[in-house]
Formats: sequence, C-alpha cells, structure tokens
Amino acid sequence: MHEMSLCSGLLDIIKQEMEKHHARRLVCVRVRHGSLANVVPEALSMAFEVLTVDTELEGARLEMVESPVTLACGSCGVEFVPESSSAGRFAPCAVCGEELGHKVLTGRELYLEHIEVE
Repeated sequence: MHEMSLCSGLLDIIKQEMEKHHARRLVCVRVRHGSLANVVPEALSMAFEVLTVDTELEGARLEMVESPVTLACGSCGVEFVPESSSAGRFAPCAVCGEELGHKVLTGRELYLEHIEVE
C-alpha cells in the first residue's frame, strides 16, 4: 500500500512546519487529492492513524478533499469535466465530441492544503 509512504512524507512536512512555527499540537490536517491521483482515501486515513499512534501528532483529525477531473480538449481547447471521473483523457468533449488527446488540468494533484495547530 503506497499510501503508507505518502502519509509518511506528509507527516515529515507537517513536523517541519510545526517546528518552524513552534507549534505544540496538531489539531487538523487537510489533504487535497485528485480523483486520478491513485490514492485510496480510506487507506491514507488508516496510514495516518497508524503512523501517528504514540507520537506528538496522535489525535489529530485528517480531512480528505477530492478534486474532480477537469480536461482541456485537445481539438477545440474548451475546458470541461468528463461525465466519469475515471475517464481521464478518454472522454468526449462537451463541445466538439473529440474523445482523445485531452490535457488533464486537475485531478492528479496530491498536496497538503491546510494544517491547524496549537
């Protein structure tokens, strides 16, 4: 499960930020992930719980926010949201009907959006 290593990296970033701002306790973490980012939210949540047990981060809340897929048509350039979030680049354009060659604008991201500390 690669979510364990993803979570480990996120926790390293969180610890660095807490040190930088002299924070004592982590209250909440918000992670934004795209629906094409190959992240299983339940697995990331479980990894977060496991990796924070018996640490200074134990008890913090993890919020997961999913970003939808947004594509730019490779033919006419219009931006659109495909009917199926798993469609990726293979989805008919809402304007011209082109099914291939789209550019993924959103949906692959994975980042730490918010950290709440005391």
